[in-house]
Amino acid sequence: MKVLKLSAQGLPQSWISLEEAVLHYAADEVRWEMGERIAVFRGGHNAVSGLQSTIAINSIIGTRGVPKVNPFDAMPSLTNSKLFARDRCVCAYCGNRCHEDVLTREHIRPLGQRGQDHWMNVVTACKSCNHRKGNRTPEQAHMPLLYAPYTPSLWEDFILRNRRILADQMAFLATQLPKNSRLHT
Repeated sequence: MKVLKLSAQGLPQSWISLEEAVLHYAADEVRWEMGERIAVFRGGHNAVSGLQSTIAINSIIGTRGVPKVNPFDAMPSLTNSKLFARDRCVCAYCGNRCHEDVLTREHIRPLGQRGQDHWMNVVTACKSCNHRKGNRTPEQAHMPLLYAPYTPSLWEDFILRNRRILADQMAFLATQLPKNSRLHT
């Protein structure tokens, strides 16, 4: 289970473990919290009062400080799992929804034709279509794309990074998705 860590201004910073979240709470760096309470950590007993210390962790926290990097300038890393999620496991050529085991990262302009490995040049393809297309462009192979590639937004990237997003975290992130996002439920 991960906690969605945001800047004090509400911009996604990272997915953190419960233990990392406890450190933010203990250091008084949590400025606000949202979502459901997902864990309670119990500490030692106070020598004077006898009360046990507790730290309750919410699923979304806003932390003190200004991010060192503007998250809007950061390019999301490209991985097969994030690509397949972006494209909803649908082959860009035949339109079949496939299991990840039979999907591939397909380069629209092949690497052999000086294509690059970046979000705007890759789509999800089943192994059969990828093999059929070979080292050709969709036009050369007479295999038109059924959808266009795009670079995920900051908010989409946070959804694509975590396969076990809690409902309240997803609801928060979904409010910021671009209108044309494929990740709308």
